[in-house]
Amino acid sequence: MHHPLVHLANAAAARWQLDPSITFLNHGSFGACPTAVLDAQRNYRDAMEAQPVRFFTRTAPPLLDAARQSLAHLLHADADDLVFLSNATAGVNAVVRSLRFAPGDELLVTDHAYRACRNVFDYVGQREGVKVNVAAMPFPLRSSDEVVEALLRAVTPRTKLAMVDHVTSATGLIFPIETIVRELQSRTIDVLVDGAHAPGMLPIDLIALNAAYYTGNLHKWVCAPKGAGFLHVRRDRQHLIAPPIVSHGYSVPRPGRCRFHDLFDWAGTLDVSPWLCVKDAIAFLETLLPGGIAALMQHNRELALTGRRMLCDAFHVPLPSPDDMIGSLAAVPLPDDPDPEHGVDPSTSPTPQHALQTELMNRFRIEVPTYYFPTPPHRLLRISGQIYLHPGHYQALIAALGSLLAEGH
Repeated sequence: MHHPLVHLANAAAARWQLDPSITFLNHGSFGACPTAVLDAQRNYRDAMEAQPVRFFTRTAPPLLDAARQSLAHLLHADADDLVFLSNATAGVNAVVRSLRFAPGDELLVTDHAYRACRNVFDYVGQREGVKVNVAAMPFPLRSSDEVVEALLRAVTPRTKLAMVDHVTSATGLIFPIETIVRELQSRTIDVLVDGAHAPGMLPIDLIALNAAYYTGNLHKWVCAPKGAGFLHVRRDRQHLIAPPIVSHGYSVPRPGRCRFHDLFDWAGTLDVSPWLCVKDAIAFLETLLPGGIAALMQHNRELALTGRRMLCDAFHVPLPSPDDMIGSLAAVPLPDDPDPEHGVDPSTSPTPQHALQTELMNRFRIEVPTYYFPTPPHRLLRISGQIYLHPGHYQALIAALGSLLAEGH
């Protein structure tokens, strides 16, 4: 193929440390880190091991500040309201496990919530003796208004905290988070936004959003190393939140530092290189296309939309949502599983992997998630759009998937 997107994808792929024998259509799960960013991480680690005392006490703190400032610029946030964590699930833990609730209070999540984060709500609900309500989100759907309406129907006078995805992992839908935050917080319900997929996929303005809490991953679409995530807490809520690990910063304030940073920046002898690399990753993404990260976001969105249309056309499936609810992820319904009792491999981690996903990888070297949603035997397949991909990769998926479905998978 000589399509311009093929040349662009091949040139980009050369800058990633991905296995060239695999068609990698699953950037959304764990991301993929560019070689240049891995090189930067190696340099930070070398400096750490060469003189650990100097690194942790003198070298790392200003580097951490620089990385946080770069992230603040990307997210249109105040750096004083941002702290680094290992991932979005750690951010959800920090918020929900810090808060205390009274008898009769209720928490709210959606049935599109990421299971690990939903588990935190269930754990705290059991610990605190409070009810966790689940709002059933429509899918397929015709408009983002349906999301808002479904969520508000699940609100009660006792709802105190709601967790809502910015981009759902299960369906790839962009929820109308600005409207949701405004509507819920006007009802005195604090909102925790699970933004695991949003940074690097969508433009974000955390100051304008004004949510009580926002957490996100940086190893996905920002392409930082694994272990890079963040938590943003509105200034008037920071006194409520403790880090997952309470350490020196609880009792030893640093001159010129806010207490929020003191609490979270030092969690013991931890490899902070993923956090330091956030600045390097953002700088790398700015170089990939004229127009920087904004252009990359648009490119990846158009690629995901193209792949979604190709799959829906090939398997005669109506588009399950409007284009304006899609970013760099897109989920497509598949025919129901003919054998749901044997549809997953329980030995895989952290959740059982779907048999169809295993077949696509083992037989066709295509890595793409397939899974039951909302319940077996109903299945979805989720593709990613990233600059190292081109439409030919989706065509290969269509051919492989067609063969497997014809065999009765």
